[in-house]
Amino acid sequence: MIGYISGTVRAVHKNYLIVETAGIGYRVFVTPPVLLSEAVGKNVSLYVFTYVREDLLALFGFYNLNELDFFELLLTVSGVGPKIALSIMSLADLNVIKSGIANGDASVFTKVSGVGRKTSERLIVELKDKVGDIMEGKEIPGAAMQAHADMIDVLMALGYSRTEARQAVAALPKDITKSEDKIREALRALAKH
Repeated sequence: MIGYISGTVRAVHKNYLIVETAGIGYRVFVTPPVLLSEAVGKNVSLYVFTYVREDLLALFGFYNLNELDFFELLLTVSGVGPKIALSIMSLADLNVIKSGIANGDASVFTKVSGVGRKTSERLIVELKDKVGDIMEGKEIPGAAMQAHADMIDVLMALGYSRTEARQAVAALPKDITKSEDKIREALRALAKH
């Protein structure tokens, strides 16, 4: 089982990196902030979750153990596989997502492809107590997660795909606070791609 990988980025794709280490290239699925931070030729180090199924072997990479732990926590929810878990983590900053769960805001998770009302509610029910234990002392208003979802909706209304919008919103700098500035910055980032 692979738990950590360090090497050179050989390719950046829409939802994964190819990381070469010891002459072998590994496809590692990552969140939008990781994708936007990495470039071909850069060295990268990621904590890895190895997903094994009868017909599939996939790697999911994260910059830190908190993200990896939360990813594994999401996988404990019935109906949530690794691709859906990664999409949930792409919605917003990790603490914003945890806060959404802690505050019982199930509607935001329906923005993730493959997550309906029942799965959203199951996420809240099954993880609410567990997330409360790992909030790291940071309280984020439940409205923050809704604001991220609303920004995704605005960008989609402007013609961008859900994936493009989600990546742009997830990669926004944390020091931008006004919604208008966030939309402007997201549009600037989308125009570059």
